[in-house]
Amino acid sequence: MFKQNHHIILASKSPRRQELLKGIGVQFDIETRNVEENYSDDLDVYQVPVFLSELKSGPFLNEKYSGSVVITSDTVVILEGSVLGKPKTEKEAVLMVLSLSGKTHEVVTGVSLLIGGVSHSFSSVTTVTFDAVTLAEAEYYVKEFQPMDKAGSYGIQEWIGYTKIAKIEGCYYNVMGLPLRDLYNKLISLNVISLTA
Repeated sequence: MFKQNHHIILASKSPRRQELLKGIGVQFDIETRNVEENYSDDLDVYQVPVFLSELKSGPFLNEKYSGSVVITSDTVVILEGSVLGKPKTEKEAVLMVLSLSGKTHEVVTGVSLLIGGVSHSFSSVTTVTFDAVTLAEAEYYVKEFQPMDKAGSYGIQEWIGYTKIAKIEGCYYNVMGLPLRDLYNKLISLNVISLTA
């Protein structure tokens, strides 16, 4: 039997994250806060997603949420040691897509579960290899699919993912923005949810 032992809040506007969390059977409310996603250049690139996910949980550090589990997350693309965030313009989005052409990059998602004022955080890494992408293909994808809200300017669940991803190692859903297997295991280990025969 599936049992949910805590009230869960997903602090994300992302319809993809909302859909993914529903997929593992938990019930949750959605509450979001605007947070400036700034981090120091000295921070190791692999620590950036967890740092940002914990930053997003900051506004929920008050008594009102003490009985809830607040889930925050952040996803970045790391290419050759540099973080690719969300593009600010269509031109930047096209250049980002072209920078991934024929190369292997990593998608890292940081997840924080805020429980009773304590943050339980982890990150998951997926390695993705792209086929070559032409300028025409990159421009078509950006114009038609408007990936302005996506790290690295692409969504694996869209046209570019269907046509240009040659290889993936790790969790597919992590590339969409939520590492479901790791999140499920964390929810179980923290007794947020439980499953019995």
